[in-house]
Amino acid sequence: MTESTRLETDGVADAGDRIERRHLQVIGVLLVASFVVILNETVMSIAIPVLQVELGVPPSVGQWLTTAFMLTMAVIIPLTGYLIQRIPTRTLFTLAMSLFTAGTLIAFAAPGFGVLLIARIVQASGTAIMLPLLMTTIMTLVPPARRGAMMGNISIVIAVAPALGPTVSGFILDHFGWRWIFGFVAPFALVTLVVGARFLVSVSETTTARIDLLSVPLAVLGFGGLVYGLVSIGESAQGSSTTPVWLPFLIGAAAMFGFIARQTRLQREDRALLDLRVFGSRQFTIAVVAMLVGMGTMMGTFIIVPYFAQSVIHLDPFETGLITLPGGLLMGLAGPIVGRIYDKRGPVVLVIPGSILVSVGVWMLTAVSTSTSLWWLLLSNMALCLGLAATFTPLMTSGLGSVAPHLYAHGSAVVGTFQQVAGAAGTALFVTVMTVVSSRSGDAADSPDAIVEGVRAVFLVAGILSFVLIAACLFVRKPADAAEPAGDAPVDVPA
Repeated sequence: MTESTRLETDGVADAGDRIERRHLQVIGVLLVASFVVILNETVMSIAIPVLQVELGVPPSVGQWLTTAFMLTMAVIIPLTGYLIQRIPTRTLFTLAMSLFTAGTLIAFAAPGFGVLLIARIVQASGTAIMLPLLMTTIMTLVPPARRGAMMGNISIVIAVAPALGPTVSGFILDHFGWRWIFGFVAPFALVTLVVGARFLVSVSETTTARIDLLSVPLAVLGFGGLVYGLVSIGESAQGSSTTPVWLPFLIGAAAMFGFIARQTRLQREDRALLDLRVFGSRQFTIAVVAMLVGMGTMMGTFIIVPYFAQSVIHLDPFETGLITLPGGLLMGLAGPIVGRIYDKRGPVVLVIPGSILVSVGVWMLTAVSTSTSLWWLLLSNMALCLGLAATFTPLMTSGLGSVAPHLYAHGSAVVGTFQQVAGAAGTALFVTVMTVVSSRSGDAADSPDAIVEGVRAVFLVAGILSFVLIAACLFVRKPADAAEPAGDAPVDVPA
């Protein structure tokens, strides 16, 4: 029996399902690091209208600070299944936080939009490694009977971070300027890097798996082409795109077909960059589809609502940031409760009412106007966030828990990849719909009335997508083997 298997056995054999102190320490360090990087992911949503003025870029260009971040994650995350298997936990953590810290420092010193965009890509490269590393570690160290509760506790950190992002960003923009969004994050990133490099321990055995170099450019062209195609529609509507709209879609679709074919062949030899055998689990597939729709809706909403708040009802950056704070805090408070309910009663009692609440929050936003109050935006955001809290944790826990243990790393990579592509596509799609509808409204494209028409159209699309989410959630079930030990081989558990 290997050391890692013995540790897993010790963790599940205890009738109390206790987790070793050193394992809790590993999860704790990864949680703090995840908080820092996730906080950074949402800070730009408030800053984009400010950067449009200070750096002279239109919305379709400015939104690339968020879209490129998520797209980079979508390109890097497929590598993490290989990286987690090949590189010790401490080394991989150090690499991830070093990239994130370097990108943060570059962004702080950026002289213009181009360098700032590069800095965001460097940041995203580190973030992309961190999130699958956290999820794979939890699936490895936490007994199945406690995964729902652990995921719920984790959501306290993961939900509060994106909620605080816009609020912190708004305060900094009002008092210090956009550079200090990164200036205040940098010290926390440096401290987390030093502490993690010193105290983190490896939690799984490494292998000598070889990477397939052809899969990397296929992933870049596939995911990148499809998302850029969505963005180019909005740029074309503004007359700022010189690329035919159909070209990136064609390149992306062809590359994606090649990527899938390549992975299907390589997985027979256990050499796939992204092992698609995880989709052999029906529950995993359903969970991924639901998370795709939910993530795309969430990220698109988090971009459009702040833009509407500042451009139409003229809230300042700090007031705009406060819109997301109550909803995020509500997600954090609900997390442990959701986790405990999942462990006792499964996902159905959570995901169905949760997805309906997401739909209610989105449809509320189709009623916005030039006289919409801050309270209406707050209430819709709280409904959306509470619905997502009841939906995402059960989906991720049931989805990952339904795949074979030796595919945990690839399952985490697939979930992370598809979430980020969905987030990037949702952001690009929502901005594109707003841009196209606003430009054809009969008023000046940047007038409040034109923006309102564009935003209403956006949330009409989002409302239709929310019905897809509800339909997918109807088929979610708890994995049949959720109570079995999470090891590659059966483990005898004392009575």
